[in-house]
Amino acid sequence: MKTCYFDAFSGISGDMTVGSLIDAGADGAALIDALDSLNLGASYSFEKTKRRGIAATKFHVNGGEQKAHRHLPHIMKIIDGATRLSALTKQRAEGVFMALGAAESKMHNQPLERVHFHEVGAVDSISDIVGACYGFELLGVEEIYCSPINVGSGTVETEHGTLPVPAPATAELLTNKPIFSQGPAMELTTPTGAAIVAALAKGFGSMPAMAIASTGYGAGTKEFPGHANVLRAVIGVRTAAVESTTVTVLEANIDDSTPQVLGYAMDRLFAAGALDVTIQPLLMKKNRQGSLLSVIARPEEQERLAKIILEETTTLGLRMYTAERRVQARSEVSVETPYGKVRMKVTAQGASPEYDDCRALAAEKGVPLKKVLAEAQFAYWKEF
Repeated sequence: MKTCYFDAFSGISGDMTVGSLIDAGADGAALIDALDSLNLGASYSFEKTKRRGIAATKFHVNGGEQKAHRHLPHIMKIIDGATRLSALTKQRAEGVFMALGAAESKMHNQPLERVHFHEVGAVDSISDIVGACYGFELLGVEEIYCSPINVGSGTVETEHGTLPVPAPATAELLTNKPIFSQGPAMELTTPTGAAIVAALAKGFGSMPAMAIASTGYGAGTKEFPGHANVLRAVIGVRTAAVESTTVTVLEANIDDSTPQVLGYAMDRLFAAGALDVTIQPLLMKKNRQGSLLSVIARPEEQERLAKIILEETTTLGLRMYTAERRVQARSEVSVETPYGKVRMKVTAQGASPEYDDCRALAAEKGVPLKKVLAEAQFAYWKEF
């Protein structure tokens, strides 16, 4: 599967996204030709430049009505009317604007169809979003991932006045996504850039396992003394190698809770999306018997899971830290056993029956669980 991974160590904006995709091999002339069919009265160009010595591509949108306040239906009509855009590009671009619209709707407490876009309704933002979506198509990108995002700091001037970074729309779009603040005191991630990855990225964290085909760097407008102001796009094909992912580990030492309470908390954490939950016995201060509750979570879910721990246990606090998780590539197949269908998790080392399937069949048929497990293994090796 063709994959694009964005390294947003200096933030992400619409023009940086388009520039990075052209730099990674997307046909710039074809992209400009497609954007011309939007009929926005703008012209487009790109140039090779450098940021802190790193060669990068800068994408420019020139002219057009930049101050128009467009409503969502108007923008959708513009995209839908572009004659040289495919259905896939239109679908992706409209999805990005739907995400932007939902963020603006929440911020202004207005129905989605009544929201009017300020900066992101301007010609350059529409062109950047559509250009990025068409760039993905030119490169054959099927899935998108993104690193934790540098949002910058300080303040930004908007049509609503001076606001703190990240701007309200950016903050809303990146809710439950991993972000950080580093470098110059200015906006590094724009609502347009945030919307592209919020709407289209399949996940956030470390780079997925892939065979790299090309890399590209999209230049930001300003030059910084501390780091190269670029967005890196890594284009490749997913591989079956062991995958490295970034996770958050949440831990709490608990010495005044019952097994029933901890068991219920474990159930709630799993139901809320925890990757794993364990409880270990501890000998704590003052020789108290206690428990160590450990949760492995996706970074974007850490706050929700932390809230559950604080609600459902007696702990007064918890620890959170980032770790790397190695995930063996795996697939799923189903096999027929004398008791019914069982899903099998398949890796390079072999296959394991899905416990829940086997447990349900054992209870339904009145047979020992170990017999269902054995029949599933036998069926897999017989068929595959």
